[in-house]
Amino acid sequence: MSPQTKKILFVVNPISGDLDKEDVKEQISRFCQECNQSAIFYQTTGQDDRQAIQSLMAREKPEAVVAAGGDGTVNLVGTLLTGTTTPLGILPLGSGNGLAKDLGIPQGFEEALAVINQGKIRPMDTLQINGMPSLHLSDLGFNALVVERFTEADTRGPGTYAWSVAREYLGYEPKAYEIITDKEHYQGKAFMVTIANANMFGSNATINPEGELDDGKFEICILEEFPKLEGIRILYQLYRSDITQSPYNRVFTCKRAVIHNLERELAQIDGEPAGTPDQLTVSILPRSLKVLLP
Repeated sequence: MSPQTKKILFVVNPISGDLDKEDVKEQISRFCQECNQSAIFYQTTGQDDRQAIQSLMAREKPEAVVAAGGDGTVNLVGTLLTGTTTPLGILPLGSGNGLAKDLGIPQGFEEALAVINQGKIRPMDTLQINGMPSLHLSDLGFNALVVERFTEADTRGPGTYAWSVAREYLGYEPKAYEIITDKEHYQGKAFMVTIANANMFGSNATINPEGELDDGKFEICILEEFPKLEGIRILYQLYRSDITQSPYNRVFTCKRAVIHNLERELAQIDGEPAGTPDQLTVSILPRSLKVLLP
């Protein structure tokens, strides 16, 4: 970031990850003082955060807004900054941090904090899904069901997510979809359909290994119906970034798509449950979000 930057707004999620957020705020304050920058803090509550942050941005006019939390916090801040000239910074403090990993932002707190001061401003694409902004990965099917169960659970973290996967897998039945892009047409049953602006989930499973965040395109990744015994092989391929080698995997690269959710299966957008829409209309906004990167 340029030395002229003086004021930074940090949006802190108090319940993400396992770090004490008071310690985090103290470290951020000390760091900003050393860099001749002013730190402004907003702590999310889950109630009217979007409006509160917008009001704070309008009043303080920060040179950057930093999401200090997990993927949900990044989505909250990033969607507010989409289409503006104010860059997004990320301090990955959640249990997954999928977008931060795809952007190459260090997962260590001090290393990520250094990017806020020394990083370069670069643009990335964003998506619109039924009029709602999406930065990372959204889907219909099995993973959306797991996200729903994870959200309902009393505990968070990788262990809870893994337990939700194991509990739901054996009984899950693929659902029917019709997908129409600007180039392809597909109709059939799928285990899940992922709308990918990036590469990997916060769990480190890579669903879209060849996707790029700034190429003006996105991918529809279809994991077709497969025998239950193939699940271990597919999981291995996801964690080895080899899912393109699976005969059950299809990828459409496009700029526009309509997904007809023929059985009204659950959907999720950037890790947040999105109900059971009868269709998803997807378009891309090329290079519409500025991000602070190493």
